[in-house]
Amino acid sequence: MLNEKEEFLAYTGKIDYQTADKHTYLGRFNFDMLTKFIGLTRVLTIVARGYMYENGKADIERAKNALCAWCSVPNKKTDQPKKEGQSETDFRQLHEQFPELVDSNGNGWFYTFVQNTIIFIKDNPDKVSKYDRQKPDNLKGFASAWRKKVMQYQVPLYSSKTQGSFLIHFDDILADALVQGELKNKDFELSPELTEQLISKTPKGVKPEVLITLYKYYIANKQDNTDWVILPVTNFDAYFGTTAFGRRYLQLLKEANIIETQTSYGVCRYRLNNDIFA
Repeated sequence: MLNEKEEFLAYTGKIDYQTADKHTYLGRFNFDMLTKFIGLTRVLTIVARGYMYENGKADIERAKNALCAWCSVPNKKTDQPKKEGQSETDFRQLHEQFPELVDSNGNGWFYTFVQNTIIFIKDNPDKVSKYDRQKPDNLKGFASAWRKKVMQYQVPLYSSKTQGSFLIHFDDILADALVQGELKNKDFELSPELTEQLISKTPKGVKPEVLITLYKYYIANKQDNTDWVILPVTNFDAYFGTTAFGRRYLQLLKEANIIETQTSYGVCRYRLNNDIFA
């Protein structure tokens, strides 16, 4: 979560299923991201930033094409030609420009990842949890749901046809990518003394690396005009390979008066309360 360049590779590179196990086969994703598409704002922004600034200058059109390629869903044989004004969802024409993001048949990176995940679970029931063995049933309608979501992403930001609140658009993602700039490695080393302090402050039931990562993420992302930092909870869940981060760890840290959190419309922000963080 601190090394954005490493995170970019996790969203665009090849997944090594040969060495995967029940803790790693989903990589930087979890099932909320695959079935409900929660947490994809950060993923798409990281992808956009990685391609927008590859040549040193902001290339918005290239970044948008990369997003389209990454999100591509192959057309069904029974699909009718798109009517005028309808959004395309099969971007196989971008294969030559982004061969790592979409193949010649229109299978985008994310679509392919989900299909490979389904295959992995079915072929390796001994390498996944008993709970996860039932997940392929939840992904049966993925292609249709993802196709609708990709169409939504392409609706212009201020379109009069937009329905619903807090929808994600490619325009939002590209704007965030411009503001945040090139990908960075924000990770840094803590002193042994501070590390020991953090470990000693970690409440029972929370892994020490959770508090250490939260501390470093806060320091790396805090702005001068506020004490609050936006926390991408779902992405942290995926990073730690567990749903316990958002559902249990944050609450335990809050009860221990180490952090304070505020959640509104699914967005969490936090600040550090303890004197150790002053």
